[in-house]
Amino acid sequence: MPLARLLADAIHSAAHGHPVTRSFADTTRLKLAEVRDMPGFAGRFLPGGQIPEPASLLLQPKIAATLNRIASFGTDDFYRGELAASIAADLAALGSPLVAADLAAYQATERPPVQLVHSRGTLFNMAPPTQGMVSLAILGIADRLGLDAIAADSADYLHRMVEATKQAFFMRDRYVTDPRYMTVDPQSLLTDAEMNRRAARIDLARASPWPAPQPPSDTVWMGVIDSAGRAVSFIQSIYHEFGSGIVLEGTGINWQNRGASFSLDPNALNTLEPGRKPFHTLNPALAQLNDGRVMVYGTMGGEGQPQTQAAVFTRHVVYGQDLQAAISAPRWLLGRTWGQATQSLKVESRFEPALIQALRARGHAVEVYGAYDETMGHAGAIVRDADGVLQGASDPRSDGAAFGW
Repeated sequence: MPLARLLADAIHSAAHGHPVTRSFADTTRLKLAEVRDMPGFAGRFLPGGQIPEPASLLLQPKIAATLNRIASFGTDDFYRGELAASIAADLAALGSPLVAADLAAYQATERPPVQLVHSRGTLFNMAPPTQGMVSLAILGIADRLGLDAIAADSADYLHRMVEATKQAFFMRDRYVTDPRYMTVDPQSLLTDAEMNRRAARIDLARASPWPAPQPPSDTVWMGVIDSAGRAVSFIQSIYHEFGSGIVLEGTGINWQNRGASFSLDPNALNTLEPGRKPFHTLNPALAQLNDGRVMVYGTMGGEGQPQTQAAVFTRHVVYGQDLQAAISAPRWLLGRTWGQATQSLKVESRFEPALIQALRARGHAVEVYGAYDETMGHAGAIVRDADGVLQGASDPRSDGAAFGW
């Protein structure tokens, strides 16, 4: 399809307005003190200087103009044309070290995914500098912990998934960075031998020590499967609810905040230096199952991304739960996300009190959150059966949707 057609709906929504969701209004209210005074923020996100009300229209004319220019002059204009010049000038005025030459030097890269051979099929995810191998490692480790012999959503199930998560995070924090600087092949972290070794470290009766240092983020996941069976799992993020909070004057672009993953310690795994890519949490997932099904799935939520992926996959594929039920069911999150400081095991209040007490008895520091808490992420999934029948599901915790035509 022509670029102009691909961008037409976004241009229309930006120029004529799109309805403000309750989630957007609530998030703006929650984060307003942090971002209100950031350059350009109020002009884009606070019409009339006020937080927009749910169902009101939010107009973004500068974004419409920017997308119109890309539609007319091509995507290269963003990196090397007049848009690039405008972006570089605005960043310079704000004191950013990012310059026009950095934009001009950018090239998208295509990398093979990391993959895991699971008892139910072959699973794929993004290679470093993402945490895609973490999502696969959780499922690979859990696959060796006897899930078939225990009840779905029991204390035994949650304990195994949480402990597998810890082992995967330990691997990530030791090895994952810009792939040019990694000391191991990321695929080597997902071998049978490594998964067996990690699984053997887990005590099925007792929680291992925690916490470990972890980053926050903000993200959106999308998936699509077309009539020919082509499947795409896609994720995008500006890292924190409003990225850096900075909106560029000329283009209306809300500048991202991925550099927050860098460390200023020159000896750190993800140290800041020219040309280096930051570690990030984005990891869209895809599985080719042994029974012929294809599944695309994912979520936003920083540390919660691989954990929610593990919950959705095991509930639907291992335990055979309905896809929507697997996403709607109570969830958990180990560590911190969305800028929170606590490293506890967070669980939704819909879990039975006896299950929560059983987790505490095993040594987990449990915090109870809301029944359908946005902290747990906004998950989605599409499954294509071998005969071509499609089913999709979306998270009741979010503004997302599953639909087909």
